Amino acid sequence: MDKKAFIIQAATRYFNEHGYMTVSLFQLAQHLGMSRGNLTYHFKDKDRLLDAINEEMWDKIKSERNKSRQLPSFQNLHNEIQLYYKFQKQYRFIFLDSHVLNHPLVKQQFREMTTQSIADNKAAIAFAIQLGNMKPETYPGMYNNIALITWMLTFFWLPQQVIRGSKTTEDGERLIWSILIPHFTPKGLKSFKKFFGQDILDSLGAPFEYDLNHLIAF
Repeated sequence: MDKKAFIIQAATRYFNEHGYMTVSLFQLAQHLGMSRGNLTYHFKDKDRLLDAINEEMWDKIKSERNKSRQLPSFQNLHNEIQLYYKFQKQYRFIFLDSHVLNHPLVKQQFREMTTQSIADNKAAIAFAIQLGNMKPETYPGMYNNIALITWMLTFFWLPQQVIRGSKTTEDGERLIWSILIPHFTPKGLKSFKKFFGQDILDSLGAPFEYDLNHLIAF
């Protein structure tokens, strides 16, 4: 591993632990066991380092997406969800910090990814309807909204876990399927079980508690 690659990997881990905005180049250099001058020889400032980390992340994401993007199927939707959950863990400081997400070096790529992800979700739903795996839209806007919600549950999964605390046990992908499954046809449900198995249907989450005495505290 060359020095630049070492700095990128170590800095990513350090930013994940401490945040991007709060860490100075001096602190980072100390952590890396080098002088600030040696660090700035490779990366003139934090923006240059952020740009390199961001570029590395997107190169990996594009490479992974190209492996699985074929027909707009629910299998590819599964792959897409798991892909972004994976990179949220690996580059958590980017996904958790609104200042980083709005940084000029980062913002445009995330906007393009968002547009593409929502379009892919719509295509997956349209393909499922065409195959007879999903019912036609009951109310105008319903499936556009589901495509958007699916992206939101994917992209904002890590921030909601941080906000709600370490006790969160839900599986983000299962939440998404719990929204989609009621719109499946019998044919679609059969195809879903064939790919994912019955287990996912039996483990979407805890049964809903509808005892109002339990739910409402006066």
